[in-house]
Amino acid sequence: MSSPRPLLPPLSTYPVESEGFNSIRSNAPLPSSSDSEAPSANNHNQASTMNTSKGSQHESQLHDANLSSESNLGSQPSFPHSRSTGEAQLAHSGSKSSAFHSKSKRQRGYSWSDGSTATGFSFPSNMNRGTSVKAFEISDQSSGRWSQKIKLEHGFPKRNGSRGTESDALGSSQREISEENSRLIHINDPDQTNDKYEFAGNEIRTSKYTLITFLPRNLFEQFHRFAYIYFLIIIVLNQLPFLAVFGGVTAALPLAFVLIVTAIKDGYEDWRRHRADRTENNRMANVWQDGSFQSKTWKQIRVGEVVKICANETLPCDMVLLGTSDPSGVAYVQTTNLDGESNLKTRYAKQETSVRTPEKEPISGIILCEKPNRNIYGFHANMEFEGKRISLGTSNILLRGCELKNTSWAVGVVVYAGQETKAMLNSSGAPSKRSRLESHMNRETLFLSSFLIILCAVVGVGMGLWLHRHKDELSTLPYYRDRYFNSSSNKLYNYYGMGAEVVFAILMGVIIFQIMIPISLYISMELVRVGQAFFMIRDDSMYDSDSKSRFQCRALNINEDLGQIKYVFSDKTGTLTENKMEFRDASVFGTNYCTSNVSNVSAEHGDQRSSAGNEEKEISADTTDGIDGEVWKAKMKVDVVPNLVQLLQQDNITQESKCAHDYFLTLAACNTVVPIIQETLQKEKLIEYQGESPDEQALVYAAAAYGYALIERTSGHIIINVQGEKQRFDVAGLHEFDSDRKRMSVIVRTHDNTLKLLVKGADNSMLGIIDKTSNANLGKDAEGSSRDLISITESHLHEYSSQGLRTLVVGARDLSIAEYEDWLHRYEEASNLLIGRTKKLREIAISIERNLNLLGATGIEDRLQDGVPETIESLRQAGIKVWILTGDKQETAISIGISCKLLTSSMQQIVINGKSKEVCQELLEDAKATYGITKTKRKKAFLQRRRMIFSETVSEVGGHISNTSREMMHPPLALIIDGTSLVYILENELEDELFDLATQCRVVLCCRVAPLQKAGIVALIKNRTDDMTLAIGDGANDVSMLQMADVGVGISGQEGRQAVMASDFAMGQFRFLKRLLLVHGHWNYHRMSYMILYNFYRNAIYVLMLFWYVFYTALTATTAITEWSGQLYSIIYTSLPTIVVGIWDQDLSDKVLIRFPQLYGSGQREENYNPYLFWVTMIDTLWQSLVIVYVGYFAYTHSTEDMWSIGSLWTIAVVLLVNFHLAMDISSWTVITHVAVWGSIVATWICLIILDSIDSLPSYGTIYHVVTRGSYWLCLILIVVLALLPRFLLKMIKQKIWPSDIDIAREVEISTTNPGYSAAELNQITASAPR
Repeated sequence: MSSPRPLLPPLSTYPVESEGFNSIRSNAPLPSSSDSEAPSANNHNQASTMNTSKGSQHESQLHDANLSSESNLGSQPSFPHSRSTGEAQLAHSGSKSSAFHSKSKRQRGYSWSDGSTATGFSFPSNMNRGTSVKAFEISDQSSGRWSQKIKLEHGFPKRNGSRGTESDALGSSQREISEENSRLIHINDPDQTNDKYEFAGNEIRTSKYTLITFLPRNLFEQFHRFAYIYFLIIIVLNQLPFLAVFGGVTAALPLAFVLIVTAIKDGYEDWRRHRADRTENNRMANVWQDGSFQSKTWKQIRVGEVVKICANETLPCDMVLLGTSDPSGVAYVQTTNLDGESNLKTRYAKQETSVRTPEKEPISGIILCEKPNRNIYGFHANMEFEGKRISLGTSNILLRGCELKNTSWAVGVVVYAGQETKAMLNSSGAPSKRSRLESHMNRETLFLSSFLIILCAVVGVGMGLWLHRHKDELSTLPYYRDRYFNSSSNKLYNYYGMGAEVVFAILMGVIIFQIMIPISLYISMELVRVGQAFFMIRDDSMYDSDSKSRFQCRALNINEDLGQIKYVFSDKTGTLTENKMEFRDASVFGTNYCTSNVSNVSAEHGDQRSSAGNEEKEISADTTDGIDGEVWKAKMKVDVVPNLVQLLQQDNITQESKCAHDYFLTLAACNTVVPIIQETLQKEKLIEYQGESPDEQALVYAAAAYGYALIERTSGHIIINVQGEKQRFDVAGLHEFDSDRKRMSVIVRTHDNTLKLLVKGADNSMLGIIDKTSNANLGKDAEGSSRDLISITESHLHEYSSQGLRTLVVGARDLSIAEYEDWLHRYEEASNLLIGRTKKLREIAISIERNLNLLGATGIEDRLQDGVPETIESLRQAGIKVWILTGDKQETAISIGISCKLLTSSMQQIVINGKSKEVCQELLEDAKATYGITKTKRKKAFLQRRRMIFSETVSEVGGHISNTSREMMHPPLALIIDGTSLVYILENELEDELFDLATQCRVVLCCRVAPLQKAGIVALIKNRTDDMTLAIGDGANDVSMLQMADVGVGISGQEGRQAVMASDFAMGQFRFLKRLLLVHGHWNYHRMSYMILYNFYRNAIYVLMLFWYVFYTALTATTAITEWSGQLYSIIYTSLPTIVVGIWDQDLSDKVLIRFPQLYGSGQREENYNPYLFWVTMIDTLWQSLVIVYVGYFAYTHSTEDMWSIGSLWTIAVVLLVNFHLAMDISSWTVITHVAVWGSIVATWICLIILDSIDSLPSYGTIYHVVTRGSYWLCLILIVVLALLPRFLLKMIKQKIWPSDIDIAREVEISTTNPGYSAAELNQITASAPR
């Protein structure tokens, strides 16, 4: 199979006189052009649901937050000026323009401008690219039918029409470019361009550091953590001789270790960035210099230079397109590297520059453009070229990172380079968010800091009291003296007075007790999160085989938040559904043709009409009739309705068949889809349609299946195979879709010289422009009531929406020459405006899109993804409230809600569809009064201890406690609200009313919402509750919602990767959310919660052990544990087990967590980490520290052992104790867990042996001495047993008498006597458990 190529043959290959091509022979080209800065998206159905009540303000919202294809409102071509007075050179998408002059309407035939005449006109088959054709005149002598002067250049006519409108938020076409907000580019003159201001070079740098800046900058970034500054102060204090408790090197070891490890990690990551930058900057490009295109590295390219890009090459910088290999100036680019969208985008060169190539004649001119900005969908500039001022728009610029496709070459001038390109200005890392556990940890850290201050104050005050009591004995005490023994001068011995000694004691206490703030916790948390992310990424259960993508963890610092989610805000299209559109139903002239059930196709014309299809014959019309002896196939198969095929193929022409013909002609022609062909091994032509919208692709594939195959598209015409006959349609005008009009229209000239306006769009924008006088009467229904085409089509639309289908309305009408000329004249004037052009072009489009004949409607199915209903049901059982925020119609959203089991028949639906603030307020108040909803109490989730496991949550709503148990009296509530209502609610003081109502509803569906409204709904919950929120979506219109939520999850779908790039986590299917939350979220929360508490306990017990000993050293802050053991305690002795447990421990298996979603509620209720558990842990720590100290104290009170001997005992005892404490709480033992726990104890012994073997240390030989004493081993056993006994007993009693949900599930899981408990039996066990 050959590689794909565009079905865009050169003009010289067009057949002219062949049979079946008469439509081409008789087609005199019509005017064409468009440069109205149009959007590059045509997802009509999605956009049709956008709220428009706010006008341009709403459109601004769409552009700012919705970076998806449906809001791509900046990619429009702009307009060239006329070459001569009276000529309208309007090039659609930068294509060649045709010039028109009004002439006498009394002549007939074609006359050349030099006086010669011709009876017909066709494109010469021998016409070469680059040759000009004389202007010719078309006139109608007898009837005065029309008068146009068409100017052809290079063999192509111009095509008129706007390509939609640019976002009003940008206002790029409605303002001049001021001098201070612009830059001046001299085309092909980089020296003059950079003479006044040296613009950025094209070298990029994504790295953060250089060799010189690495150390200072990295340290500066690391010391943003307050704990690091705290430990730095401790190290500085420890360097002072009179405060030196530990050695200077020893004191700096923990902080140095953390800083070095982090610096190595950051340095490695930055080295990889440097390597990628070097590769990128040294790529080669063809740059015009010294009279030819020469190779040049990317980093050497300068602003103002002319660059040539060949097919499949990546653009090195942002360039204004000057010309392409296509004489019409069209180029196709793929923006995957920029926004992730794989569909082809069209870009256009202006006519004035597209006819020039540097090789033939030099190109020079001046471009005045806006300063570099991040808006990849907007560009505003003016070009002075050969005395003309030409407007430039988004469709005229090629951005760095895009790839040139289906175009041999393209030439452009560099306007932005390097760091100033839009791609680089938009480059940013994963969003930075902070986990809730870490925020709570700071609260506990503050408590511990206060406790540390209290301990140091006790030491200082005690030291002062002791000095005051023994002030007369200080010169004679053997263990504390203020003077030298043998000093005749009575010289002081490191004594500075009582006040100074008290201060020194406090500072020494700070140094000794510094470990109370666990610096090792930070590095442990980072390592644990990396480990957790690794296992989430490698989880094969979250691997999407369709897209061959694994789970992505883009934000490592919020893994544990996945276990506390209370609200899920989900997009619909592409998130719950596949976003792979399939044409299902067609309403044509009042008849409903349904491909899903042919036998149900009903007659809509009374007794005169029989059933439209009872045959179960399936026609898979994937093969187009032979064209010139070749077999053509569409890549995607579409099932068709036999009766509709027969209607299209019948010989006798009826009103219905003509309507069906125009219907499918509109589907095939009214789009921006580009056909791409491949040659198969069977010598067949395989047609693939590339479009910017899945909806458009589905419609074009459907048209091809019914015999209307689009086989060629250029900027000036399209060729459609109509039932086996090639027909050429010159595109005389085009108004692409925009969010204001919510429709698209195209003006074509058919083979019989008829001008047709073909329109398709959203129902709410189309039904208002239908000509009511042409409404056909289709007979009477069963009740005898008259039925007309419009009412029947509306009923079909309602039926399609109720089935969850995406709908469009199709209409058309013939245009008179006078009407077309009037449109063309006004369009020509508007296209040359520099201020207000966008608004004027929109008005012109609206003016011609009127009085349409209704052809019918379409129903496109966007199927639910696999596992969506089961996932939503599991989330509901887990106590998670799922809200759907979509831009689709209300009926479609409700249908999808029912399909995915979000809405049930038992729910009471509350519909809020208000058109004003007053109406919305009244609807909200009525709903609250009807269901007894009062002001919601905003209480934290952990205060609500109600049992959610294995039972319906009947009175807990969104983590809040209502005043009455309303759900005992009323059925579950479902709130359905549209975007228009949200405009009035979110921008006024009605937010609280909506919050009170929505939080008491089990389900909320928001329809026809804009991107910023999605973010507003998330903020409504996030800012008013303590509940965790998660947003999930697949499109760029979901970006603001993902960034607003506590956790953002992107779906790698059909709408590009902008949602993925803006998300915290990314995955391939919605169903993976079930495992992500219920399994990994639960595990991560459980592990991290325990690890934080354990680290607080581990460090506090060590500090308290030292504190109790201070009372037996005259409160001099003397310690019995060597300085090396003190520093190694958090690094080697006890650090590894907690990291291993944080990564590998599982309190329950994934099967149990999936089977019983209610177990997820423990995280929502913060059962594993809360102030209660923290203080219980601290009390337990206090007890264990007393046991360690006083068992040793009583054992060695009357012995001759020195303090290093008892210090050795305490070191081993505390390590044994904290590891046995950890072992008691480990749920799942693995080989790695055993090695970590018991290995750390062994490592402690080894370190003590090594340290006590160094003769320069004061503890030299201690370990060899104490291990020979039986009392030593007895003390170790007593310490471990006595310290852990209360914890063991309380834990056992709690699990037996007051078991938690986790305890019950774990007991069932590990039961060996009856491992096969059913769900009902488990429910019974839970119900019988004491509350």
